[in-house]
Amino acid sequence: MSPNKREKAAGSSVKKTTSKKAPAKKAPAKKAPAKKTAAQKAPAKKTAAQKAPAKKAPAKKAAVAPIDEGNDVPSVRRDSTPQMPSVSFVAAGPGEPELIAHKGAKLLSEAQLVLVDKPAVHVAEAFASPEAISVIDPDASGTSADRIKPAIDAAKVGKSVVRLMAGDPALGANLLGEVSAVRRSKVDVEIVPAVSDVTGIPAYAGYGLLGGKAREVRILDAQDSGIKWEELIAPRVTSVFPTGAGRLAQIAKALLDAGKPAATAVAVTRDGTTVDQHTTVTTLGDAAENAQSRKNGFVVVGEVVEQRDRLDWFERKALVGWRVLIPRTQDNTATLVALLRRLGAVPSEVATISVEPPRTPQQVERAVHGLVSGRYEWVGFTSANAVRAVREKIQEYGLDARSFAGLKIAACGAGTVEALIEFGVRPDLVPTEDQSTSGLADVWPPYDSLLDPINKVFLPRADIATDTLAAGLTELGWEVEDITAFRTVRAAPPPAPVREAIKTGGFDAVMFTSSSTVRNLVGIAGKPHQSTIVACIGPNTAKTAEEHGLRVDVLAQDSTPEGLVAALAEHGLLLRQQVEEAGTGEWRPSKRKAAGRRKS
Repeated sequence: MSPNKREKAAGSSVKKTTSKKAPAKKAPAKKAPAKKTAAQKAPAKKTAAQKAPAKKAPAKKAAVAPIDEGNDVPSVRRDSTPQMPSVSFVAAGPGEPELIAHKGAKLLSEAQLVLVDKPAVHVAEAFASPEAISVIDPDASGTSADRIKPAIDAAKVGKSVVRLMAGDPALGANLLGEVSAVRRSKVDVEIVPAVSDVTGIPAYAGYGLLGGKAREVRILDAQDSGIKWEELIAPRVTSVFPTGAGRLAQIAKALLDAGKPAATAVAVTRDGTTVDQHTTVTTLGDAAENAQSRKNGFVVVGEVVEQRDRLDWFERKALVGWRVLIPRTQDNTATLVALLRRLGAVPSEVATISVEPPRTPQQVERAVHGLVSGRYEWVGFTSANAVRAVREKIQEYGLDARSFAGLKIAACGAGTVEALIEFGVRPDLVPTEDQSTSGLADVWPPYDSLLDPINKVFLPRADIATDTLAAGLTELGWEVEDITAFRTVRAAPPPAPVREAIKTGGFDAVMFTSSSTVRNLVGIAGKPHQSTIVACIGPNTAKTAEEHGLRVDVLAQDSTPEGLVAALAEHGLLLRQQVEEAGTGEWRPSKRKAAGRRKS
């Protein structure tokens, strides 16, 4: 039976059952007409008795029919069940946003309200919608119930709520008080841990908590007046004070008085697992004599600290903690940003230009017609913006990548090649080393009248691009049509704090990826401070920087994002080595900036 017939059968089961059984009553009457009237009544009663099961059969079919139609019965039941309001308590971890649990990150991305401790705002901003974030001070006066009340109210009206707690909430008392308040309000809870401060910070600082003679770990509150210090003096005990840096002198004196050797190693780590992490290693004897610090930090006492000589990795990264400015065009800078972060840097992008169509589009339109009609032998792309401009014009005519059939394609720059491949075009000529226009001119073959049927080259470019490539190709015998495919317009100036950081040395380095980024950054924000390291992707960019009065400190040997980052990292390691040999302490340029403005 077809589904439609089943539906009709299920929708009128009573009527159809009666109509079908009526002929069954008359059938015996034809075989024995008008002889046994009483006998005819008896079957009539049986027929009535047979109606009960006949009614049940269609009912079973009606129940099965939705499944036959492909309906998901369990999901209907689940959606119809009211969900109990709940608050998810998520640990922010020791500081680095990526150390949060995967489940915690997912909950934050879906949350309609994120009630976050002030020290963990940067973690919330990494995953949650800005409109959902509400900041509270965990040290402010008031009860746990007062602090968690906005989360309870939001949960009761059906919102998805996350209470993001700084650090490892299992080490403090706030978690218990807030969870109790939520459960008293008849709201469900779940707790999502993250990497704990107790293991995460030592791992990033370059030592474990056990090893050698150490076989026991004690986690202590530095403000506890009941600590039995004599139990901590044995070499087998590693003492951990998660927020003990502000009371380090008292801790050291108490351990010395209890009999702990003055030469025992002590590590103090502040801003653990973040790019601002800094670990100071000292001894109990020196710590007891040092001035009191008000800034909290993670303190570990024990011989395990000596493992740093072999395990220190995070603070040894080439650019850890460096604030690096990236003046950005519309080219993709994702590769640059990812490489910098891998080396511990903090990239900060500033838009310097916006790309617009040329004021007179007839030239590029005529050139695109020439692509199809076979007017050119080569097309040379020197930027991703040029690829996008030609691609958009081709698509306006209803064409696609097949328009490049039979043409030879040249390109320089990783972003340019990536944009071409995304369009479906693989370039025939790419420089092997220098990914600049000069590098492309060096590898471009000269015109040969025997081998090349056409001597024309189409070069789509920006309105302010240099003519290095066009001049080089002309010398090689090619007839070049150097056509403006797009124009660049300066972006609006960056926010005031960014401009101030550029001028006063708040950035450790600035990375220029083209001549236009140099011109436009200087135009919208001024020259970087004298202390800021200037890194350029190629010789043309470096020349433009010098023309604008900037001293070029780093020049990439390989004109690619990877080459630029590698050159800056090498320079950073050299600075660190010089500082360590001189014993002068700080190696980040922004921390040892000189007075005055940069001069050529």
